[in-house]
Amino acid sequence: MTTGLRIGQGYDVHAFEAGDHVTLGGVRIPHSQGIRAHSDGDVVLHALCDALFGAAGLGDIGMHFPDTDPQWRGADSRQFLRHAKLLLERQGLAIVNVDVTVLAEAPRLGKHRETMRSNISADLGLDQARVNIKATTSEGLGFIGQRQGIACHAIALIEQTSGAK
Repeated sequence: MTTGLRIGQGYDVHAFEAGDHVTLGGVRIPHSQGIRAHSDGDVVLHALCDALFGAAGLGDIGMHFPDTDPQWRGADSRQFLRHAKLLLERQGLAIVNVDVTVLAEAPRLGKHRETMRSNISADLGLDQARVNIKATTSEGLGFIGQRQGIACHAIALIEQTSGAK
């Protein structure tokens, strides 16, 4: 029996470098460091794109937006997320819900969480109740605990709603 449901998971990590902010979930967050990346380095949206691409069997973010392509230098990752949604829609796939976990000692995400959810909800055309964002630390362990970088895990549930468009 086939239910038409598919699940995908994504992971992204970036090192910190000199800077004054990080971008997470499409939100520019003041921070004592920046992100080393080709695009804006938004680990939340990168992991989420990978989860969506994985659930749909569409490879990974690097296949769609390679860091060797100069057109993506400094790109806003929200356009990546909107493109992922469009590719799913073309295959007759709808996003059911998404869940992300940010791994970082800093910055604290509490006061930015709702704006992040709102951005993702808008870009994916989902009710905000279907977008969840969590954050955790690594208790001082490893590169995250030593404040050398930031990472994110994401999971997405999608369903087949029609044939490819």
